[in-house]
Amino acid sequence: MAKIIIGTGLVFLLLTWWAVIDVSKKNFGSTAAKAIWGFTALVPFLGPLIYFAIGYRKGKKIQENSSESSVLDKSDG
Repeated sequence: MAKIIIGTGLVFLLLTWWAVIDVSKKNFGSTAAKAIWGFTALVPFLGPLIYFAIGYRKGKKIQENSSESSVLDKSDG
C-alpha cells in the first residue's frame, strides 16, 4: 500500500514540475493569464490535470533567439 501511495505521489510531483516548466516556456497573452495557469499547475493533484486538459493548448511557445543565429545575421550584411 505504501508503494502505491509513494508511486502516485511521485507521478503527480513529476506532472507538477512538467506543468510549471511548460507554463514558464509559453506565452498566454498576458502576465496575469500566465500567473493563473502557473498557480493552477501548483494546486496539488488536480492542478496539473486541469492544466494539461485545458491550459496546455492555450499557450503558444515563445520563440527563443539563439546567439548563433544573431551572430550569423550580423556577419552577413
